Amino acid sequence: MTRYGDGLAVVTVTYSPGETLETFLSTLATATTRPLSVVLADNGSTDGVPERAAEEHEHVTFLPTGGNLGYGGGANRGVASLSRDVGWVVVANPDLSWGEGSLDVLLEAAKRWPRGGAFGPLIREPSGAVYPSARLLPSLGRGLGHAVLGPVWPGNPWSREYRQATAAVEERTAGWLSGSCLLMRREAFDSVEGFDPRYFMYFEDVDLGDRLGRAGWLNVYVPEAEVVHVGGHSTQRSSARMLAAHHSSAYRYLSDRHRGAAWAPLRLAVRTGLGLRLRAVTRR
Repeated sequence: MTRYGDGLAVVTVTYSPGETLETFLSTLATATTRPLSVVLADNGSTDGVPERAAEEHEHVTFLPTGGNLGYGGGANRGVASLSRDVGWVVVANPDLSWGEGSLDVLLEAAKRWPRGGAFGPLIREPSGAVYPSARLLPSLGRGLGHAVLGPVWPGNPWSREYRQATAAVEERTAGWLSGSCLLMRREAFDSVEGFDPRYFMYFEDVDLGDRLGRAGWLNVYVPEAEVVHVGGHSTQRSSARMLAAHHSSAYRYLSDRHRGAAWAPLRLAVRTGLGLRLRAVTRR
């Protein structure tokens, strides 16, 4: 097993991030007192913003991935570029605004959880509302109940349970944490070979949280640390395509966990149901 130092690095996957990247970098400067490096794993930006950011900030590196690898694939490429001195890796969306001291709070929490593999902050939306970023894993019943009823009955019991809508806002373990902002032990990240690159977008964080848990690591929610996620800057222009990617990833996640001939009828039912849901949501 590779031994790493105690260094800290931030990897963010960029795809024409626009002005949000400067907010990301400027607020990151107050998120920790520790020295850090930032890698912009770029999936094919055309706005020139990531290149300029790397030119203007000495601690920022522009890393072209060679194509649009998706979120998980781009993040993997960024982490692989880091030196062995880096033992703590943050993977975060570039449209994030960091709360003052938020990274230091996550690092302090890591000392309390020696088997913690991933640590996630409280994530607020621009309105100030708290986004449910620490959730249970989507079991077959819970996941399908949420997928089918969520758009038409947001308060249904399956969605409430899955999203942990009524859970206390306190430091605790979770089935998975939002990939929009994760602090990870690099040892834990390596132990599961990072994100599964088959997930182009969506569910890569659900899958990662599940595999970390299966490998004996914990996913820890640390609400004392706060960030604001502006959300969706690079995906707003192609919402229909992103909806299709979401449903495709949902099917991959559930089918991966129900393999073999005995589960074939169920996989067919899930695929059919998700296809119908996609058409209904797209039409709306």
